[in-house]
Amino acid sequence: MFKNLSPGAIGIRASLPEALKLAKAADFQGLEISINEVAKLIEERSYEYVKQLFADKDLRPGGWGLPVDWRRDEAAYQEGLRQLPRLAQIGQRLGCPRVFTWILPYSDERPFKENFSWHVARFQPIAAILRDHGCHLGLEFVGPKTLRTGHKYEFVYTMKGMLKLCEAIGTGNVGLLLDCWHWYTSHGTLNDLRRLASEQVVYVHVNDAPAGIPIDEQVDNVRCLPGETGIIDLVGFLKCLKEIGYDGPVTPEPFSQRVRQMPAPEAVKVTGETLNRVWHAAGLG
Repeated sequence: MFKNLSPGAIGIRASLPEALKLAKAADFQGLEISINEVAKLIEERSYEYVKQLFADKDLRPGGWGLPVDWRRDEAAYQEGLRQLPRLAQIGQRLGCPRVFTWILPYSDERPFKENFSWHVARFQPIAAILRDHGCHLGLEFVGPKTLRTGHKYEFVYTMKGMLKLCEAIGTGNVGLLLDCWHWYTSHGTLNDLRRLASEQVVYVHVNDAPAGIPIDEQVDNVRCLPGETGIIDLVGFLKCLKEIGYDGPVTPEPFSQRVRQMPAPEAVKVTGETLNRVWHAAGLG
């Protein structure tokens, strides 16, 4: 496993060279990338230029958000599919094969079975393209009950449910974007994590939950830095990932307004320090 920075997750907009500098200064080991930004840099400069940016900071590219607008109409979806092979090839050549997206835990249009089939149909072509270029797709289940309340139909919101969707897609390269927040708010357990195979986990997010709020009353965009409150057993979470052999990025996603208000270097420093503390507590070095 390696400590991975997502600037956007802490409210920072930075170019790739700026983000690499911030990540290195705060003891991160990897950096989440915008695949479209990287593609533009390669077009303007070269692959070697981008690779050297990472090499100069001794950092690795951690992963990239799925650039296909799969939630929208057919035309937008098909345009994304047309662009994906070129971008997947870039990810493969850079040694950055981990791709991810998230899935709403409800629908106001489709009952569960219809929605399940719709998601399978949307993701099969995407996953097949990624597979052909050596890439893996991580799907994030979204756990908080407060997000499902008031909507017509519930959809997948647990790890077990998302694994069933991954299996139904059937391309062999689809697994979880496993966020400890959604694991916690969906009432996941450490034993659930221990039953995973390493290849079922594509990407990992870490954070913490505000104190004094029951699990089913937690609100998705109100979170804390990793280990800040100790409400989520993040040390146990990380130990389980180590036990199953997960070797990918671990990315803080605190959605903290306090952190977002900090200057960029301070925000990255504070985020890195909190991650380091739980990292060492989990025996990860």
